[in-house]
Amino acid sequence: MENKIWDKKYHVNSSMINNDDGFAMFLGRWQPLHDGHKGLFSQLLNSGKNICIMIRDTPVNEKNPFTSEQVKQNIEEYYSEGVKNGNVVVMIVPNIISINFGRSVGYDIIEHVPPTEISDISATKIREEMKNRGEI
Repeated sequence: MENKIWDKKYHVNSSMINNDDGFAMFLGRWQPLHDGHKGLFSQLLNSGKNICIMIRDTPVNEKNPFTSEQVKQNIEEYYSEGVKNGNVVVMIVPNIISINFGRSVGYDIIEHVPPTEISDISATKIREEMKNRGEI
């Protein structure tokens, strides 16, 4: 699924020049990291872009069965080569509840729209399956 092409919707186009050593930021819970997330990240990594995966530091509960540290470790293990090379950065951030910006923000705001078979992936269903198998 990682090779499927995702559509892009630009909500804000930067007026500044994007340099190649910059990072595309992704903010989420990643509970757990699944093929939909991997497909999204691969779109940028396969085009030579750097990515910064930010993990919301949420309390552990039914929707968030893993600690932020466990999520970070899981992502860093999966993308170990990218982390080692410096083109994947993974960090825990406070529980961000909104993203706000002013005019002329200096970066693009892009919505990546997945193909149907990827958009149908449900972390809720994955967590339920993991729970049934005794993994969480």
